[in-house]
Amino acid sequence: MKNTLMFALLATLFTSPFSHAEDANGDPAKAQQLVANVCSACHGADGNSTQPDKPTLAGQGKEYIIKQLTDFKSGKRVNAIMNGMTASLTPDDIKNLAAYFSEQIPKPGIAKDPVLAAAGEKIYKGGDAGSGVPACAACHGPTGAGIPAQFPRLAGQHSEYVYAQLNNFRLLQRTNDGGKMMETISQRLTDQQMKAVAEYVSGLQ
Repeated sequence: MKNTLMFALLATLFTSPFSHAEDANGDPAKAQQLVANVCSACHGADGNSTQPDKPTLAGQGKEYIIKQLTDFKSGKRVNAIMNGMTASLTPDDIKNLAAYFSEQIPKPGIAKDPVLAAAGEKIYKGGDAGSGVPACAACHGPTGAGIPAQFPRLAGQHSEYVYAQLNNFRLLQRTNDGGKMMETISQRLTDQQMKAVAEYVSGLQ
């Protein structure tokens, strides 16, 4: 009930970045060559990245992947590597890749620092009323599975990557979340709180 009420509150404050998500239909079989030739070096052939600064894509929502690849291609989301990698992708390539990675099975992650993860759990589940930070679980779900077509999966994601993205949102180096929700929230988090949340979600399953 608490998360439901919090989500309703957030809906009145922000526009969901994926509320008008593109058609996410695609053919995963047609993505296999692209995955093998382009994506697997950083994200793994099955979408389970072994590099802490590269995100795991296995099990991520199709709509989220489509939006991120589209934003990289257009330059709306800036990353020198991904801007180059997506430059030649067609809309069908993007849909096919999204379909492929969304069907892969994510491997469970493990939080490396239990003390830091415990601090992150409090913020993830309850937010920080003093600084106006809502519970992360309100949008990303109690298990970090996300809400398809609205909010991305975080469970098992590398803590280093999650922290880097939170910091990018805080510094306005990443501004492609539509309703500016993450920019606002990240600017209310301390550096230590961001690291704590990132550590906690890395162990969610």
